[in-house]
Amino acid sequence: MVALCPYGTISTLVGAPAVITQNKRFLFMNSIQATRLRKGNLVKMNNELYRVLDVTHLTPGKGKAFVQSRMRHVKAGTQLDHKFRSVDVVERAVMDDREMQFTYRDGETFHFMDLETYDQLEMTADTLGDSVHYLLPEATIKVSMFEGEAVGLDLPSSVDLSVTETAPAIKGATANAQLKPATLETGLVVHVPPFISDGDIVRVSTETGEYQSRA
Repeated sequence: MVALCPYGTISTLVGAPAVITQNKRFLFMNSIQATRLRKGNLVKMNNELYRVLDVTHLTPGKGKAFVQSRMRHVKAGTQLDHKFRSVDVVERAVMDDREMQFTYRDGETFHFMDLETYDQLEMTADTLGDSVHYLLPEATIKVSMFEGEAVGLDLPSSVDLSVTETAPAIKGATANAQLKPATLETGLVVHVPPFISDGDIVRVSTETGEYQSRA
């Protein structure tokens, strides 16, 4: 079955989600079990779109396992704490991702340029959330679009950032020694091994915000 919609053409098959195709991009709602929710996912609840900020899987001593989540309403910016049963099914939104270049930051506004059309796009720090810690000028990034609006970034699993300030390195220290705080070029503070110095490039997980290795 094929139907038309404002985004392009919807192709549907029995037992499959609706897929909207346009210029080789796609957008669909994918039903997943609540236990598969991850930080950064976009989900649809009560016809509203939310981004998952944090998710914790809990198994109490008595009773059934559940998933505790904290979410932000994409348009309103308000936060919501919601508890899912482990058997609940959640409607996950898969975005129309566009390759864009992060050009510059002006206060709390971040500017991007579409690499295909050269159109300019702005996103606020509230919309980007923790993603602001992993953005470097001129970096190419996937911007997630929903109903024509930019709603977030599809970040790589890790990024390499320069250390701008940390305590002096300790010679002969091992990775198992006590960690120390380090400020990175985007303002993100992570805990690093004592052998890391100012100017070093470190690899950081975009999911947890934790140090992974020296790049």
